Amino acid sequence: MKKGKRLESRNGRGRHADAVGGRCDRETGEARIGIGVILGEPTGIGAKKWITGKLAFDAAAAWSFSGDNSMRLHADYLIHNFGAVRTDALEGRLPVYYGLGGRIILGDHEKSDNDGIWIGVRVPLGISYLFPEAPFDIFAEIVPIFNMIPDTDFDLDAAVGARYYF
Repeated sequence: MKKGKRLESRNGRGRHADAVGGRCDRETGEARIGIGVILGEPTGIGAKKWITGKLAFDAAAAWSFSGDNSMRLHADYLIHNFGAVRTDALEGRLPVYYGLGGRIILGDHEKSDNDGIWIGVRVPLGISYLFPEAPFDIFAEIVPIFNMIPDTDFDLDAAVGARYYF
């Protein structure tokens, strides 16, 4: 079985508690995957995989309830800034994140008579709370989207969610 990448901290220990609290295996330092729920536009199931102490991939399969009935799939590359928000009063970490990704809509789209496939570029902007010594996180994000196929136009998605890492 192929091992995942070990996330290293400045002192050489795995980043279990010091950077991505609970998002790594305590003994191996292997990055864990988080699975959870996304509520908002769209609503569905999401996953996140940390690849370093500041970089991660996320993806979701979700359903839109706002004027159209469509399945939405997205994937993003995320960069986390752990120093942007001071967390002296909190035990956990509160990184701000941003990134770039893609979205596919399968089905109706509220802005068009076109049924089928829509493809767009996502720019997620969000904040998450990483619970100390627990394999959970919660997040809120706003995502501007530039739809490119079959027509060009802009959308805005927003969601809150939570993930459990295993």
